[in-house]
Amino acid sequence: MKVELWMVGKTAEAYLETGMAIYEKRLPHYLPFQKQVFPDIKNAKNLDQASLKVKEGEAFLKKLDKRDFLVLLDENGKVSSSVQFANQLEKWNIQGIDRLVFLIGGAYGFSDEVYDRANHKMSLSPMTFSHQMVRLIFLEQLYRACSINKGEPYHHE
Repeated sequence: MKVELWMVGKTAEAYLETGMAIYEKRLPHYLPFQKQVFPDIKNAKNLDQASLKVKEGEAFLKKLDKRDFLVLLDENGKVSSSVQFANQLEKWNIQGIDRLVFLIGGAYGFSDEVYDRANHKMSLSPMTFSHQMVRLIFLEQLYRACSINKGEPYHHE
């Protein structure tokens, strides 16, 4: 199973890029991993929130294959522990999903069309994080889930 992390816009802070790079370097030990950065929408300042979400959504949906399994990182998604996420990741792998795409939306979330296409929604916490910060937090949790599934000592109960 190939795992991809999709996001809008470049990561703004160097410390986030540095942290992300650590986990991006570790993940290929466990599974094929790739990140996809979608460019910011041009003239976004001139768009209302709904229009911006639609334009971002069109870019995402254009790149998805009908066989892709799409997981939205969404504040209203299912909250799981790290172990539960590891178990879910393993279930998706057993199901034979070819490409598992985790999507971090822009600052205002997702369009209705993206919600309709999603196979699963997950939340990293009941708290709200910036979409920039979620990038690093998610990568750490993905790495943690992989290490849990391999029985490695990274995660402590």
